[in-house]
Amino acid sequence: MDVIRLLAIRDTALSADEVLAAVADHAAGGTALFIGTVREQDQGRPVTRLAYSAHPSAEAELRRVAEKVAADHPVTALAAVHRTGDLALGEIAVIVAVAAPHRAEAFTAARQLIDDLKREVPIWKNQQFTDGSAEWVGACQDA
Repeated sequence: MDVIRLLAIRDTALSADEVLAAVADHAAGGTALFIGTVREQDQGRPVTRLAYSAHPSAEAELRRVAEKVAADHPVTALAAVHRTGDLALGEIAVIVAVAAPHRAEAFTAARQLIDDLKREVPIWKNQQFTDGSAEWVGACQDA
């Protein structure tokens, strides 16, 4: 069975339960889960909402990133989903999970997965601020 269990870029709400179920594996001794949510401030500026957009190649790039993580670490399963569209404060923007034989491996692989996703997958966000201004930011900008 492929260790890459779930990869998606969606315009609908994301589910941590779905992602955890995707990486469930009896060979894993540890599972690391990261959930990124829309926060109320960015660099001291109050945010009202975000809108994420993805390039048509984003899912292929997400697969490339996931394959590299799977090749670099002894993982038993991994999953990553990213949201597009309009998101309100507190909504989930991204979820990654990695299952591995040991917790250290799961943590390390999950960290690489989210960091590489943010740095390499062409997803951008439009931040809207309470003063009415907005700015486009590459997804890799908000760690």
